[in-house]
This record gives sequence, C-alpha cells and structure tokens, in this order.
Amino acid sequence: MSQQVALVTGSATGVGRASAVRFAKHGYDVVVNYSKSEDEARETCEMVSAMGQQALLFQCDISDEALVSKMVAHIDETFGRLDVLVNNAGCTFPVPHQQLDDMTTDKWDRILDVNVKGTFFVTRACVPLLRKGTKASVVNVSSVAGLAGMGSSIAYCASKGAINTMTKSLARVLAPEIRVNAVCPGPIDTRWLRDWLSEEQITEFTSQYPIPRCSTPEDIADTIDYLARGTSMTTGQCLVVDGGRTM
Repeated sequence: MSQQVALVTGSATGVGRASAVRFAKHGYDVVVNYSKSEDEARETCEMVSAMGQQALLFQCDISDEALVSKMVAHIDETFGRLDVLVNNAGCTFPVPHQQLDDMTTDKWDRILDVNVKGTFFVTRACVPLLRKGTKASVVNVSSVAGLAGMGSSIAYCASKGAINTMTKSLARVLAPEIRVNAVCPGPIDTRWLRDWLSEEQITEFTSQYPIPRCSTPEDIADTIDYLARGTSMTTGQCLVVDGGRTM
C-alpha cells in the first residue's frame, strides 16, 4: 500500500498509453483501462511492466456506471489506494459542423455519455480512494475544441466545453485533498487522426501554427505529468497545449 498508483482511462493507445508509461517511469503502478482495444491494452501493460511496475488491466466502458464501480472496487482490492486519475477515455465522430442533420441523436448520446458522464462517473467512484492519499490529483484530457468550438463535430466541442467547466466545479468541491485540472490539446498525431486526415491535410492544417506541427502523445503526457505530480498549488485550470493555435 506504500506504492503510488495511477489509473489512466483509455490507455490502450495514444495519449493514454504515453501517460501510463510516463507514470510507470516515475515509479507508479498503473491501472490500464480500455474499452475495445484489448491487444493494444496488453501491449501497454507490457510496457509498464518493463519499467518494473505492476500493471492492472481492466476492460470498462466508462459510460457504464456499474462497470466503473467494479473497476474501482478491483483497484481498491488490489492496491488499496489511488493517487492519480487521468480521465483520458473519449469518443467522437467526424461530422462537418455545417452538416447539422448528420449530427444525429445517437452520435450526440454516445459522445456525451462517454466524454461527459463517463468522466464524471469515474471521478466520483475514485474519490474515496483518492482521499486516502495526501497529494491526490485528477487530470482530465479535454481539448481546445471546448474553447474555440472547432473540432471533429459540434457534439465533441460541446462535450469538451462541459469537461472544462466540470473540471472547475470538481476542483472546488474536492479541494483541498484532491486537485483537479484539465489539459486542452490541439491536434495530436495519433492513429485516429491519421485515419481521418492525410499527411498533406495534417501539414496544411498545422502550417500556420506558431509551432507548426501536431502534438505527439508524449507532448501531452508531459503536461499530464506536470499537472499530476509537478505542481501543488494548481487546481481548476484548463491548460492549453496546442503549439499556439488558439493564442
């Protein structure tokens, strides 16, 4: 029970995987959560184990309250504590904003269920474990889409705006024991982005940024690590990491 523990939702790939590995590097045992990508999640566990840390694998769609409760109970049974929660799991559908009729009810519901309600469900379930420690932290992975209203779909932008305000609400009610912050990335060079945009489109998209490239998952993991471990007086903040796009 003396070993620090981090839960990273959606940690099979991308930012979640980079964050899981980063915490393992700093001596944390890591709970690797995934919804569908089991093979990739097991690879993340192997990477955590290669750092000499324990990896606990748990499949859970965070929009399912019952499964979230089971996951957190399993963390309690295995580790008896939780020091860091990274709410990284998310969902979107690429729908051009002007195509209002294509932003269907089922897409709205899925995006809000995962991104907003799921983030709340996981945080709420983890609070009793987080309060056992003395320096507990929650980091929500939001997006500049929630600030600028530009992103993969209108529903996605709305969901990230909700995460930003929820971050502030939770920071107030969970203080002083638990700090709550959010990172708001711009485009991240992930498998999902490259399924959506070509290399040429990505280059054109970022060419006018002051730092003209996409962030890497490791870039965002840097900020998550800082918000989780590198500061003691930062809470309720939404830190933009986008190469200057929204400056």
